[in-house]
Amino acid sequence: MLTLLNLLKDGRFHSGQDLGAALGISRSAVWKQLQHLEAELGLSIHKVRGRGYQLAAPLTLLDSVEISATVPKWPVTVLDSVDSTNAEALRAIGQGASAPFLVLAERQVSGRGRRGRKWVSPFAENLYYSLVLRIDGGMRQLEGLSLVVGLAVMQALRNFGVPSAGLKWPNDILVANKKVAGILLELVGDPADVCHVVLGIGINANMQKADEVDQQWTSIRLESGNSVDRNALVGELSVQLNSYIERHQMKGFSTLRAEWEANHLWQDRSVSLIAGSNHIDGVVVGIDSQGALRLKVDGVEKVFSGGELSLRLRDDS
Repeated sequence: MLTLLNLLKDGRFHSGQDLGAALGISRSAVWKQLQHLEAELGLSIHKVRGRGYQLAAPLTLLDSVEISATVPKWPVTVLDSVDSTNAEALRAIGQGASAPFLVLAERQVSGRGRRGRKWVSPFAENLYYSLVLRIDGGMRQLEGLSLVVGLAVMQALRNFGVPSAGLKWPNDILVANKKVAGILLELVGDPADVCHVVLGIGINANMQKADEVDQQWTSIRLESGNSVDRNALVGELSVQLNSYIERHQMKGFSTLRAEWEANHLWQDRSVSLIAGSNHIDGVVVGIDSQGALRLKVDGVEKVFSGGELSLRLRDDS
């Protein structure tokens, strides 16, 4: 099926006879594979009598060889389809894979965001990216790491034509109030000694419609007006991640704190912090040296951290 897709990815018309000859199958078998492509991958294929078959839009698929030439010496695995790149990365760790390494996919059938939310992952449109790092020396090495990843993602987006991309505590990248990227960190191993962390990143690259998304969203393509070369985006994101992670490892999160606050879109805004059924209203003061959120609540500054917290703008903000 993916061999057929590679023949069609240029966005031009191809006759059923030519496709069958290239694949060594009958025209009726080509027709069945085309139906599978539409049903399984959600692709739109134009069918015109006398001209043949054409993808509604050209596709550029992820290329592990091209990507490997641009990432910082990280082994790269590119999958056609997977439950989630984070889940695949965790399985690889369990099987003894040596970190660092990178897992990418053309689509996810069970993509995950924070707090168990579904991450919509259409085929060959966006970036589904999981980088695995080995952490020696305990949990202190992880302080503020998710916020550091956010800085790297934000910078990559700005370099790809989205200058207004900014941060929302703890793990979202927004344009205005629309989500363009999200981050999910997962830890496995002994947090007091040697462990591995999976840096899961989802970026809306070329997506232009998605009925399943239950929040405001945008994409690089919608913001910039240009189609995104996802292979180049992987390279740029990897370069930024490598740079920011090295700075974090050498000097700690405290040296990046001011940069993060300067790019926090909700700095000094009135917000509600949601923890389960509890809502805490306050004004964002900033973050502390470990990346925890600082809120002024009833005139008193308080600090909040934890993976199950969510931040929302208040109506009066």
